[in-house]
Amino acid sequence: MKLNSIVSYCLFLFFFAALAVNAQDMKPDAAKLYNSGNKMLKEGNYQNAIKDYDQALAIDKDFRIYYQRGVSYKMSGNLDSAESSFKACLKAKPDFDLGYNALGGVFFSKGKYQDAADNFEKILTISKNKNVLDKVKSNLSLVYAKMGNQEEASGDVKKAVDYYKKAVENSNYDAAYLALAKAYSDLGEFDKTMDAAQNALKYQKTIGKGGPYYYMGVAYKNQGDKEKAKQMFDKAKTDPTYKKLAEYELTALK
Repeated sequence: MKLNSIVSYCLFLFFFAALAVNAQDMKPDAAKLYNSGNKMLKEGNYQNAIKDYDQALAIDKDFRIYYQRGVSYKMSGNLDSAESSFKACLKAKPDFDLGYNALGGVFFSKGKYQDAADNFEKILTISKNKNVLDKVKSNLSLVYAKMGNQEEASGDVKKAVDYYKKAVENSNYDAAYLALAKAYSDLGEFDKTMDAAQNALKYQKTIGKGGPYYYMGVAYKNQGDKEKAKQMFDKAKTDPTYKKLAEYELTALK
């Protein structure tokens, strides 16, 4: 599951949502530099944008300037400086939802997934913007799915299930449902395997259909329904990722 690339795209949308914020209530000289920095940022000239924001901050410690500077650092790949700038932004304005989202994105990029989740969760308590809340829930789903992947890789399947459940509670993320189906299968909880696999198929967007069909087949097999298991494995084998697994199961069921 390519979780990093998907969540990065979601956070990219958030970064540029703030560029429309006007600067009419900033100190005039700071506002000019802020607007110049925004122009540079839009053009991808991150270093000159940072210079403009630094000069603006010498005049006015406005949270928006810290935020845009953090975006510039993030886009240029300087995660440590981006983190510091977003933290300064939130110190100046503790209820700024996009600031928490941006800081969460930096933590995700650093592999600090719990810190990322904490910042995204904070937004749910302070924001009243439905569009923001919906996107943050999608981000949370991706982060918790990633945390589940880590726990499963370390051998703690039960803890992985807890994270996958959090992922799908926030958003109907198909890959998280598929991961949940696999985890439940590993634990021998086949009714739950079936439910998760059916949801993976229902909300299928980023995954192939082979995975959900395969785990539905596993569930049917362990529930004693060989015919339905064969039907599911027949469908699963059309997916190259699950072809060998499905063919093995079909051979075993003969």
